[in-house]
Amino acid sequence: MPPHVFADRPAQPPERGAVDALITRTRRLRGDVDAVRQDTVGDADDDPQGRWQRALCDLAVHHLDDLGAHLDQLKEGLPPATADAFADELAAYEADSAAGSGSLLSRVGSAEWNLLTDEVSWSDELYQILGRDPAAGPMSLDELPSVVFAEDQPLLTAMVTDCLVDGRPIDGEFRMVRPDGRVRTVHMMGEPVLDSDGSTASMWAVLRDVSELRRSQRAVRETRDSLQRHQHIERTERRLAVEMQEAVLPSWRGSLQFPPGSPTSLDVAAHYLPSPDGALIGGEWYDALQLPDGASLLGVGDLTGHGVAATSSMAMLLGALRGMAVAGVRPGQLMAHLNRLLDTSTQSALGSAVCCRYDPTTRVVTWAQAGHPAPLLFRDGTGRALSRLDGVLLGATSGASYEQGELTLQPGDVLVMHTDGLTRTSSGPQDAEVAADRLTALAARLTGTRDAQEGVRVVVEEFGQGERQGDACVLVAKVNA
Repeated sequence: MPPHVFADRPAQPPERGAVDALITRTRRLRGDVDAVRQDTVGDADDDPQGRWQRALCDLAVHHLDDLGAHLDQLKEGLPPATADAFADELAAYEADSAAGSGSLLSRVGSAEWNLLTDEVSWSDELYQILGRDPAAGPMSLDELPSVVFAEDQPLLTAMVTDCLVDGRPIDGEFRMVRPDGRVRTVHMMGEPVLDSDGSTASMWAVLRDVSELRRSQRAVRETRDSLQRHQHIERTERRLAVEMQEAVLPSWRGSLQFPPGSPTSLDVAAHYLPSPDGALIGGEWYDALQLPDGASLLGVGDLTGHGVAATSSMAMLLGALRGMAVAGVRPGQLMAHLNRLLDTSTQSALGSAVCCRYDPTTRVVTWAQAGHPAPLLFRDGTGRALSRLDGVLLGATSGASYEQGELTLQPGDVLVMHTDGLTRTSSGPQDAEVAADRLTALAARLTGTRDAQEGVRVVVEEFGQGERQGDACVLVAKVNA
């Protein structure tokens, strides 16, 4: 800001047409930003991302409003104000301030303090900003700190001292209290005005009311920090959920023999398919366990919810499932116990599951299901879903009973069990019949596989790359021929 006493030539007003063009472009851009704020951000009080976006739009609108006001002043100049006009403007300003906005044209004022004559000159806008009656006159530099927050007074004193003593420009911000008790944040910029001897003759400054601008910036900062905290919490919870899931699900890779070395053993393999975007860790699970009596336990299931809550419930359920299976509890009764566990648990969750117990001496599979797709049997190049057994979702009601079924397998038979997330797409969940049809269409390929691991690859190739929603599990068991 060059000292105005040393101006080489009078300031020339800008060309009117150029300012008009800038005003038009600014108003158009302001309307576009406001449309984005109204149409795309909307009411997002419960969404950290939405709140941050809305605060950014508000901040952009405030910047454009200020720019438009300055351009209007540049075009029209400041009209002379009578006492009645000032009173009307002051009333409008206070009404706007009460609504949280403030008059755009009254946000910038100017002042000059003459050190030689002790004269002080304030613009009408500065009186409006500080809510001071013009009849009371302007405030001297000694009086000015009396309306500044006590915490900010040292800053103002240092700025004025640097300007008057060392000839440094003023550039700082402080809070001022109006007579009506309202607090305004004021940005002050100025320079010393030198006399012909190079001494400071006066101090000239422009004061800008930036209360709304700082409020918008603070909202942006707070919502950004809130969003970052929210994202950090989400990343932490996802990492914990993944670690818990990896700790709970069976760690074996490839195919396993249950029981090993038996000519009628099952060749078993399974796979967990994460959600396509990798963001949601659900309660899908699979399990295969060798039991003390030589039989084998196979199971897949799903719990409602996502994240740590779902994986911790899954850990609890799998621990109970394995313990009861080792103790010899049959599938139907096992489901009843799991239902009672979820029904009485403090971690509210519903679950679906299907469990099978395979006896290698007789090749008999005993199984039960709880609100879950039935296993699919593939034999001699064809496939079918096993008849659905009675059994409600786990945790849905107390005292539920679960029907138990039996099936004798033959050498080369393939048994496929999966969670419904395998066939749930963006267009909505598929019903059990449609899902079964898609799987039974793989009959020729599945019955021709060498082992269970190859069968898992067939299923994953068919379903793993589609538009699934959420994660899924698939387990394949093949009777050794």
